[in-house]
Amino acid sequence: MTTYHFVGIKGTGMSALAQILSDSGENVQGSDVEKRFYTQDALEEKNIPILPFSEDNIKDEFTIIAGNAFSDDHPEIKVAKERGLTFFRYHEFLGEWLKQYTSIAVAGAHGKTSTTGLLAHVLGATYPISYLIGDGTGKGHVDSEYFVFEACEYRRHFLEYEPDYAVMTNIDFDHPDYFTSIEDVFDAFQSMSDRVKKGIIACGDDEQLQEIQAKVPVVYYGLSDTNDFQAQNMVETESGTEFDVFVRNTYYNTFTIPMHGDHNILNALSVIAICHYEGMQAEDIKALNTFKGVKRRFTEKKVDNQVLVDDYAHHPREITATIDAARKKYPTKSIVAIFQPHTFTRTKTFLQEFADSLNLADYVYLCEIFGSAREDSGKLTINDLQKLVENSKTLDITNTSILTEHDDSVLLFMGAGDIQKFQQAYEESKKSTSTVDNRKNA
Repeated sequence: MTTYHFVGIKGTGMSALAQILSDSGENVQGSDVEKRFYTQDALEEKNIPILPFSEDNIKDEFTIIAGNAFSDDHPEIKVAKERGLTFFRYHEFLGEWLKQYTSIAVAGAHGKTSTTGLLAHVLGATYPISYLIGDGTGKGHVDSEYFVFEACEYRRHFLEYEPDYAVMTNIDFDHPDYFTSIEDVFDAFQSMSDRVKKGIIACGDDEQLQEIQAKVPVVYYGLSDTNDFQAQNMVETESGTEFDVFVRNTYYNTFTIPMHGDHNILNALSVIAICHYEGMQAEDIKALNTFKGVKRRFTEKKVDNQVLVDDYAHHPREITATIDAARKKYPTKSIVAIFQPHTFTRTKTFLQEFADSLNLADYVYLCEIFGSAREDSGKLTINDLQKLVENSKTLDITNTSILTEHDDSVLLFMGAGDIQKFQQAYEESKKSTSTVDNRKNA
């Protein structure tokens, strides 16, 4: 029996895939940098060994799965190829693994992770399933009927998959270090649609998705009445959102989700549509209401009179959606955006769009640009963005205590880099201040 060795096991997709293989009875281990990432918690819970990078990790009987962030020059990958070991890139292996199930790919420029998590939750309440979510969460089941997975468009990696179904949330220009234009992104999604075997569930409110020419049936969902599945009569409550669903203009049922914002209604509609298409009953689909969310997607924590939110938003459209959700859930509180741009190319490409979305907040703090593994330098600085954002300030790890000025507010820590460290530093500063105050009062 082979051992699957993951090169870069702490990556979100890699961590999830390692968990799936481990749950399925396979021998799994991996290697990565020594810096701690939130994805390794689940790996450690399942006793999956995590080793520092070393050529000595590679054994002749291993099957190697390499993360896409690492080039062929990486020492472990180089040794594996020199020895002629069975070798896969992450997306290549996933494309083979999912063939044993009824597979549902979730694709889109935005909302993939939240929708994958929501769909996995609803299906998993009725069926034994396997799933791979882009927040680093994965689960395997030996009796799985369905395999729900996040399918990333970056570098057209999702063209390695031939899913039974695809949920397409939207098409938008992102990853400007690879895609050249919105037309280039559309071309990738068109190619992906050609690989779907049974059906596509697509957001009909998205103009780009309306243009997809598919070889399989397409079911559209959205807020406009031209969609096959439409949400009407939305009511915001303190605990979430209630809405009616109409199927081809006929009332179907009323659903409740524990989230706020139109983007979350759309995500839920896509799940309702695919589950309905697969013959599930409305009462079973109502498991939507018990969804606990996915990591780093509007993850809340209350500290004194403030609500601290950790969110992965790193594109202008996502920032707008996150601010909208915060306003709908906390209509009486001020909204404070703390944003760390992710990659120089994305920041430069969407500089004005970032400013426009951030200006929707009441107060804005900007952290220095985070370079990805693919790009670690650039001439652009955070000051270029700050010039375009009204009344904004810069924030570094040493002065997070200034956020205490915003009492009874929602603090949105947004970004795809290491924005969490700013939230952690702020929480530590609050604890220190509280300790000093207690000593004074003693």
